[in-house]
Amino acid sequence: MTDLPRLRRLLGGPETAWLLDRARDRLANGRPLDTPATLKAATLEQRRAVELLLGRRLRSGSSLTVPLAEVDRVLRESLACPDGLAAAVVALTGPVADRRAQDNALAAAWKRALSELDHPAVADRVELAPWRAKVEATGLLKRLSGGDPAAAQQLAADTVRVLSALPADGLTLPVLAARTLGDAHALDDGRPLGALVLSGVRALAALPAGTATGAEGRRAAWAAVGVALDDLSSRVLVLGLPGSTRGTTGRILATAREGGEPCVLTLRQITTQQPELGLTEHTIVHVCENPAVLAAAADELGPDCPPLVCVEGNPSAAARTLLTHIAGQGHPIAYHGDFDWGGIRIATGILRLPTATPWRYDTPSYLAAVERGLGTPLTTGTPAPTHWDPALAPALTQHTIRVEEEHLLDQLLADLHGH
Repeated sequence: MTDLPRLRRLLGGPETAWLLDRARDRLANGRPLDTPATLKAATLEQRRAVELLLGRRLRSGSSLTVPLAEVDRVLRESLACPDGLAAAVVALTGPVADRRAQDNALAAAWKRALSELDHPAVADRVELAPWRAKVEATGLLKRLSGGDPAAAQQLAADTVRVLSALPADGLTLPVLAARTLGDAHALDDGRPLGALVLSGVRALAALPAGTATGAEGRRAAWAAVGVALDDLSSRVLVLGLPGSTRGTTGRILATAREGGEPCVLTLRQITTQQPELGLTEHTIVHVCENPAVLAAAADELGPDCPPLVCVEGNPSAAARTLLTHIAGQGHPIAYHGDFDWGGIRIATGILRLPTATPWRYDTPSYLAAVERGLGTPLTTGTPAPTHWDPALAPALTQHTIRVEEEHLLDQLLADLHGH
């Protein structure tokens, strides 16, 4: 058995505390106690304490080198601690945690947390691959969780639940949070989960760098995946929708149509009651990307303008909801947008609606514009496929010319004249 009083006299004093600390640190890191420990600038008292422990004089000098194997032997042979130095460290300082095992367990916990982001809802979406890699490389999950792997794993799992529900069709953020997480405020600005999900939303929306910052950037990022921060600020610009005498929204549309003026509909107006749009069975609803097209149509056609919806860039939740409602009623949708990579991504979403077809938004239309010398150099954006016309994306890649809707305004207005 350990002779604790004697062990304390030999190794438990303040002059040998450094030696105990070195031995304890080696044990905690899984290293053997078979190499010397050195103390630079040792005091006379520290040197004498080690000499007393080892039973011999040490070489003079400012530093003090102690063979730990010899300390172990002395403790065993003197019976101060028959089990040696490792047991003496525990007897004098308490149990030694296995730091290597702790580090391995912590690394495994972080790996489990990150593996939540390997769910098919993330792994099967190529646009989220760079985001997933960045979350790991930058330690974003670790920062947002306060360095707690269990909290990080929950954050990651909750993020996957939200991303799995995107894109949405006209939900408000509180409704999305309530449906996916059971808490209407879970995605509020300033919450760690809200920040992590928003970083994924920005990647999912493929917004150009620098466009999704601040309050407006946050609103735009959510709108790009069909979510509004609230049901009043999300809006859509329309012209020429007939409306009806039934319902508030129907009357608003009818009045605007009669005056030939554009009209703004909020998400609330579209969702609180299904709006009476007044569309006949075969009426084509034209859709454009830029307000300049709708404004020009109002100036030139006024009350005679056929139904026209403007998504104003990335469609808001209100725009998505309205177009989904129109397609759901079986009305044809004809879409035109800018010939650039941002416009391609907007078109991709809209042209997946069951009744949607391109409106002068195909390879022949693009090449004709390029041949006319229209457009400007296309220097930004990431190429994307064009499922409605597979040849369009290669044409943009080859010619690197961006053709905005305003360049084709004469053709678009002529088409609207014909309807």
